[in-house]
Amino acid sequence: MFGIGMTELIIILVIVLVIFGANKLPEIGAGMGKAIKNFKKATTEPEEIDVTPSEEKDKGKNKNQEDENKEEEKKKE
Repeated sequence: MFGIGMTELIIILVIVLVIFGANKLPEIGAGMGKAIKNFKKATTEPEEIDVTPSEEKDKGKNKNQEDENKEEEKKKE
């Protein structure tokens, strides 16, 4: 498709080496590797599902409702 041969790849590598320097290349490679790994992981993993029991969810809602009721009572006093 693009027809990139060995000489073109070597030229690109030399340009990258000149721009970033030899010290930064391992960091750039590690960053790219982690990015690709995380992308693959994100695309293959199923979405996380909230499996909190409904009783705990209801307790949280009831507690918030109780707090609101207490605040209203304080305002009335």
